[in-house]
Amino acid sequence: MGIKIIAVGKLKEKFLKDGIAEYSKRLTKFTKLSIIEVPDEKAPEQLSESQMLQVMQREGEKILAKIKPRDYVYVLAINGDERQSEELAHELDQLAIQGQSDIVFVIGGSLGTAPEVNQRADTLISFGKFTLPHQLMRLVLTEQIYRAYMINAGSPYHK
Repeated sequence: MGIKIIAVGKLKEKFLKDGIAEYSKRLTKFTKLSIIEVPDEKAPEQLSESQMLQVMQREGEKILAKIKPRDYVYVLAINGDERQSEELAHELDQLAIQGQSDIVFVIGGSLGTAPEVNQRADTLISFGKFTLPHQLMRLVLTEQIYRAYMINAGSPYHK
């Protein structure tokens, strides 16, 4: 089973890159993790409702182009269902048992994800009501994926 993170925007901060690289390295004994960046749409600070939707739709098209028909897709969304780490671990384990070959996590841009991306999702998932920069969310997500594999391996890492 492979895990793919599709994220809008380019990661620039070294400390985030280093953290993601560390968890990615740790994950190699469990799964193949790949991170795919799609360009964010340039837009002025003040956007109308229709302009925001247009930006999200253009980013959404880029995201959807990276998703295969048989991928199981989690979209990170504020209004998604919250999970405890153990619940996510159990879900990933069950998907592997069911023979799911690829799992995709989608992190949208600063405006969120287009309705079409949310409709493609098998699951909308939330990491809480906090607003986090989408670049930081990549590190948090990568750590939670690693934590899920460690929980499933019976490791004391989770404690």
